[in-house]
Amino acid sequence: MDTEQSSWRDSVRDPALTAMLIVQCLMIFLAGPIVAAGYLGSRLLMELLGLVFAILVILASPGRITTAIATAATLLTLAGSSLSFLFPTTLVPIFVHIGTLGSFGVVGYAVGAAVFAPGIVSAHRIRGAIVLYLNFGMIAATGYRVLWDFVPGSLSGIPTGTEPWQDAGTIMYFSFVTLTTIGFGDLLPVHPLARGLATLEGVIGQLYPATILARLITLQLDTRRQ
Repeated sequence: MDTEQSSWRDSVRDPALTAMLIVQCLMIFLAGPIVAAGYLGSRLLMELLGLVFAILVILASPGRITTAIATAATLLTLAGSSLSFLFPTTLVPIFVHIGTLGSFGVVGYAVGAAVFAPGIVSAHRIRGAIVLYLNFGMIAATGYRVLWDFVPGSLSGIPTGTEPWQDAGTIMYFSFVTLTTIGFGDLLPVHPLARGLATLEGVIGQLYPATILARLITLQLDTRRQ
């Protein structure tokens, strides 16, 4: 029974990595901007994409413990999102952030294990490497959101008078501008913790592509020698 379940999980893990990349791109490049603009239904779209992404994380999780953590994080995020619709308070986003960080942590572990493991460098593995890179930006965006909830004004340039969920879309934009070190200058970290996180994110954004490229080349060469 365990062998059959393990075989089933292994068969869906690689396609799940590709699906995760698609959902990530939709969240970052489509849902994020329209959420920041405040279009009708954009918040619901982001929540649905987040739920799909969380389910894919569960499917890609290796082992029972990791799957249990991913499931718990998904349930916590879902509960927090539901409460934010029904009973919007300042404490509810904390549940969402904790669940979101848990999900992204599982993504980093599960996808990282698949990408850096020995074996053939497949297309799914390359897509998984992109997922892992984008995951850094989403983790940092969640960190900025936590800081913004407790210290409003920790980032400058965010429009005033907008809803908190609109701010989330703008903060996601800032995170990926920082990760890629584009630095347009329209948004700036003001609080020292925000500056520290932005510096760390920028360093990761520079080092990760070189590191993953070297690792994938090494894996491919090792595979050819066997």
